[in-house]
Amino acid sequence: MRRVLQCFFGGGGEPEAADDNTNKGRPGTDLQKTKKKPVRRSATGRLRSLSLDDLSRTLAQSGLHAFTMAELKSATRGFSGSHFIGEGGFGPVYKGFLDGKLRPGLLESQHVAVKYLDTDGPQGHREWLAEVVYLGMLSHPHLVKLIGYCCQDDHRMLVYEYMARGSLEHHLFKNLLSSLPWATRLKIAVGAAKGLAFLHDADTPVIYRDFKASNILLDSDYTAKLSDFGLAKEGPQGDATHVTTRVMGTHGYAAPDDVYSFGVVLLELLTGRRSVDKRRKGREQNLVDWARPYLRRPERLHRVMDPSLEGGYSEKSAAKAALVAYNCLHSVPKSRPHMRDVVDALEPLLHASARDDVHLAGPFVYTVPSPVKPPVSAGDVDAGVKAAAAEADVGKFGDGEEKTAARRKRYVQASAVHAEGVMRKGEQRYASSVSKSPRQSRDRGA
Repeated sequence: MRRVLQCFFGGGGEPEAADDNTNKGRPGTDLQKTKKKPVRRSATGRLRSLSLDDLSRTLAQSGLHAFTMAELKSATRGFSGSHFIGEGGFGPVYKGFLDGKLRPGLLESQHVAVKYLDTDGPQGHREWLAEVVYLGMLSHPHLVKLIGYCCQDDHRMLVYEYMARGSLEHHLFKNLLSSLPWATRLKIAVGAAKGLAFLHDADTPVIYRDFKASNILLDSDYTAKLSDFGLAKEGPQGDATHVTTRVMGTHGYAAPDDVYSFGVVLLELLTGRRSVDKRRKGREQNLVDWARPYLRRPERLHRVMDPSLEGGYSEKSAAKAALVAYNCLHSVPKSRPHMRDVVDALEPLLHASARDDVHLAGPFVYTVPSPVKPPVSAGDVDAGVKAAAAEADVGKFGDGEEKTAARRKRYVQASAVHAEGVMRKGEQRYASSVSKSPRQSRDRGA
């Protein structure tokens, strides 16, 4: 990452010198001892000082595509309502399609997501720049890929890879038709943790500062990728291993570091509840306050686990994941684990769930069985079988081959009726069990 910064700024830019006259005239002060250290501006800060023309030339070195307004308008069919995906703090998002006809030199035709900056919204040019800088510099399987941008007149747009399954927020809190299985939740948690660990361990560390369910996007295989770097900033280096900046981000997730926010999202995955929900009563409005006391009590953890899981999770696995969340939510920042340690703790749980043959492909969808006719009563079936058997046995004692064959045929038919009745009774029991929604039997092992 540092090499890319040098590409942007020719060696990282000159530090801003402190005012040498700060302590002049003060008795008992040593100018050499009290002189302030040079202050370096952040990457986005240095970019913001450039003129629009210089900015365009600088960003051209990043390898991103600089799209025109006309190109993105064509890709989204004029930003039509049929291509509208959603809207966030940045502005509206549209689905588009890029190919060689639109932009010669594109390696492949692909669907994209185009974010259009709303100049009247809470975010602006500064956040747009941060997104371009960080996603233009960084590449990782768990960061959403930035393909290009538009910086034309007053228009500011960002062009990303298209994430087919939308946000984690949608699947946890807005999708009423299905629930994410336990193994898929672990997969999402591990992927998001890997994304944060990569940012924190980069040559020039990056603090995300807005980690939440709506900023975790999912591809068709439920691979989690971090998006929206508008609040990101360069992190501490050397011995300064924890962030000491002011609190940023969204209420319910915010803390002076990303680890706490990850703990909140992991808690949401465990419980199926929002971090803040004013519709609930008393202490339950704040998820951390309500659930945190249960996280170190495996025997009581089931009280806060998502009911939609219907017990379809390993108790040992859930207890270990809950302990990770508990440690991430520690009240003392320096006592929270590093994200690399979080990955190391969660990844074995994902592997264990895969060994237990829990499907990762997607949410469970129940298929209603075909209607069946009322089964033959057990008494009638048993009586028919016994009568046919008696007749068949009689044939053995000399009634003739023709009569014996007929009786044996009736015996076989009665046996088939009996088997069909048993199958129908089993289907009825299954349908009844589904309608009552019992808790599924728990997995063995962690």
